[in-house]
Amino acid sequence: MKRNILITGGAGFIGSHLVRLFVNNYPEYNIINTDKLTYAGNLANLKDMENKPNYTFVKADICDFPAIRSVFTKYNINGVIHLAAESHVDRSIKDPFSFAQTNVMGTLALLQAAKTAWNTFDNKLFYHISTDEVYGSLGNEGFFTETTPYNPHSPYSASKASSDHFVRAFHDTYGLPAIVSNCSNNYGPYQFPEKLIPLFINNIRNNKPLPVYGKGENVRDWLYVIDHARAIDVIFHNGKIGETYNIGGFNEWKNIDLIKVMIKVTDRLLGRKEGESEKLITYVTDRAGHDLRYAIDSNKLKNELGWQPSLQFEEGIEKTVQWYLDNQEWLDNVTSGAYREYYKKMYGNAI
Repeated sequence: MKRNILITGGAGFIGSHLVRLFVNNYPEYNIINTDKLTYAGNLANLKDMENKPNYTFVKADICDFPAIRSVFTKYNINGVIHLAAESHVDRSIKDPFSFAQTNVMGTLALLQAAKTAWNTFDNKLFYHISTDEVYGSLGNEGFFTETTPYNPHSPYSASKASSDHFVRAFHDTYGLPAIVSNCSNNYGPYQFPEKLIPLFINNIRNNKPLPVYGKGENVRDWLYVIDHARAIDVIFHNGKIGETYNIGGFNEWKNIDLIKVMIKVTDRLLGRKEGESEKLITYVTDRAGHDLRYAIDSNKLKNELGWQPSLQFEEGIEKTVQWYLDNQEWLDNVTSGAYREYYKKMYGNAI
C-alpha cells in the first residue's frame, strides 16, 4: 500500500528531524508536511528537503478544519504523525488561550478530519506525539510509566493532557486507529532558542546572563532529538493500535548540573577557559507551578519494539553545542527582527 503520511508541525524542531528521516529512509512514501510557520516553524530547517520528489510542504493551520480536511482529500492521507503544538511552558503561563486553541482544538480538528476522510480504518493510523509533563511531578524516586495517572500543573501540560484524551476518545468511541507517545525533554539542532539549551548556548556565546529558576534543582530526563525521531519511526511502523509508549533518554540531570556541563563544553569550543561563563549564572524567581522532577521509564518501548537511545547527554551536548556554534547565521536569523521584538515583549532581554 502506498503510504501518504501527513506530518503536522514538520517545520519545527522535532518535526523537521522527523520529516528528514522519513523522506530519506522511505523514498516510496509521500511525506506531506503541514505547518503554520509561527515563530518556531522555519522552512530553513528543511532546505535540504525542498527538491525531494517524495516531499510536499503545505502551509496550513491545524485549527482550520476546512483547510486540513482538504489536505486529507487532495493527498489521500492514510497516516498522520501529529507534532504541531504550542510547547513552551513559560508562554503558556502568559497566554493559556493560545495553547488551548492549538493543542486542544487543533488536535480535535485533525481527528475529525481523519475520521471524516477515512471511509475505512484499514491500514490507517493517527499517531499523536505528547509530553511527559502530562503526568505532573515526581518525588526523588520513581518513574513515569504508561499507566501513571495524569496530573498536569501548567496550562501547557493541561492542554497536552486534553489532546491526549481526545485522541484516546476517538479511538474508543469511533474506532479510529490511534497511538500516543509521551516523550521527555528533547534537545539538539534546530531547536528554537526559547528553550533552555539553545538559549544558554546563545547567551554564553554573547556573554549574556544565564537565568536559572529557583536553585536549579529541578530534574529533567533529556533525549537527543534524533533518537526521538528514531523512536517515532519504530512506533509508527510497529506500535500496537490503542497503546501508549513513553520515550525517554534514561538520562536525568538537575538543571544546574546540566547548565554547568553545557558551560564547560561551550567555553571550550569557543576557545575560552572551561567554566569561565559560570559567572553569567543568575538565579531568578522560580516559575509558577514548576514541577520538581520528570523521569521516564522507556522499558515498554525497549522490550516490545527494540528501541533505546543511542546517545548519552555528554556526547549529545557536544554535538549540539558544536552545531549551534557552526550555524550562528541560523541562530542569529531566528533571534532577530520580528522574532526579537516578539521576545522583548514576552521576556524582556533574555534572548
